[in-house]
Amino acid sequence: MKPGIRTTILIALILVMGGAGAVYAKSPTADLTETCDPVLQKGLQRSLMDLNLTRAAEAKSLSIVLVDITDTASPRMAYVNPNEMMYAASLPKIAILLGAFEKISTGQMALDAETREKLTQMIRNSSNQAATEMLNRVGKGYLANLLQSPRYRLYDPQKNGGLWVGKEYSKSGAWKRDPLHHLSHGATAFEVARFYYLLQTGQLVSPEGSRQMKAILAKSAIAHKFVKGLKSVHPDSRIYRKSGTWRQYHADSAIIEHDGRRYIAVALAKSRLGGKWLSDLIVAMDRLVCDTPPPMH
Repeated sequence: MKPGIRTTILIALILVMGGAGAVYAKSPTADLTETCDPVLQKGLQRSLMDLNLTRAAEAKSLSIVLVDITDTASPRMAYVNPNEMMYAASLPKIAILLGAFEKISTGQMALDAETREKLTQMIRNSSNQAATEMLNRVGKGYLANLLQSPRYRLYDPQKNGGLWVGKEYSKSGAWKRDPLHHLSHGATAFEVARFYYLLQTGQLVSPEGSRQMKAILAKSAIAHKFVKGLKSVHPDSRIYRKSGTWRQYHADSAIIEHDGRRYIAVALAKSRLGGKWLSDLIVAMDRLVCDTPPPMH
């Protein structure tokens, strides 16, 4: 059998398997690599200067990843402190969403009306009660293994961590803090950006699972940070998003689409001014993507 035919058959088998049987297989298609686009990178650094955020970035109190995925086959990336692990509050609820759909794909959980509503409340309204219930249904150990699995590597020790959910969203103690930084709810901007890239390219669970998860990430009920900033410049934007807030920690992440352009934006901040930083940053990042000529086909 020719190598090309053998590869095609292998990819098809992995996509058909989709669920738990494929969780520990390596991702067969495109992935983000940590390479920056010089034009986009220069623009991001200039934006930080204009917003007086250079010092925050140098102090590692701010982590950003911006990826133009108007052409998903040729993503263009810019970043600041992409692998800085930070407390991310409710943002890691996207990991619980992934765990739920993995179990749904194998028939271990049903996507009935009640489950869909709980997942929707967890994401759009950031309900802690719904998140705790869904985390326990998915299983804390199952989710930790899934995030570290070779297929996803959304928590990767070689990249200083990533998405982690080691505690219920309740007053109970931590179940298991992340191995490197001992955070209960943590993230790096790069691994969150990878989550959205895999989602957009149909590689989370399955193409249909990715489509349904993206739909749940739409229509956020919390109009702050990225949503607040975009409302002032592109109120017609389609935003697929999860944010997080706890004390001085502010996080936001999204796929944003408008006027034929699509990009991933992730920002994590440690500052009481973090909410405003993120509202201002998304306007600057949107301008960077939209002012660059679209990819040629």
